[in-house]
Amino acid sequence: MDNKQNLLDRRYLAMARIWGQNSYCQRRKVGALLVKDKMIISDGYNGTPSGFENICEDENNTTKPYVLHAEANAITKVAKSSNSSEGSTLYVTASPCLECAKLIIQSGIKRVVYGEMYRIDDGIRLLQRAGIDVKYVEYEIAEEWLTKITGDSDI
Repeated sequence: MDNKQNLLDRRYLAMARIWGQNSYCQRRKVGALLVKDKMIISDGYNGTPSGFENICEDENNTTKPYVLHAEANAITKVAKSSNSSEGSTLYVTASPCLECAKLIIQSGIKRVVYGEMYRIDDGIRLLQRAGIDVKYVEYEIAEEWLTKITGDSDI
């Protein structure tokens, strides 16, 4: 069962990376998938709120303060649906920040799988403190699956 879960983790993380390519952000594209019972119940990528211009950085190439993270977009999207994130797994291409970790805890997500370490680890430490199962999957491993799925290593 553990090998099957590792395989699913790599596949969903590769899919989150592909989904993150929808972001209009130039500095960093982050994707997230919420999965429950082997079914994707929500998705998200970093970007501006609905109705705002699709420009994430200002003239100094600094991320605008109102840009939403991929995790927040996936969590708010599922909140507007008839699905529940209770007991789900969040696959996200970059480790969650502290603010997103709070949302993850409050939404009942029980597991987080990420593929790239953010420069600050406060979010990861808070998730672990809350008893959430946190797993890092090396991007090189996820990249192998991405290439197998798409045939393109430049995505």
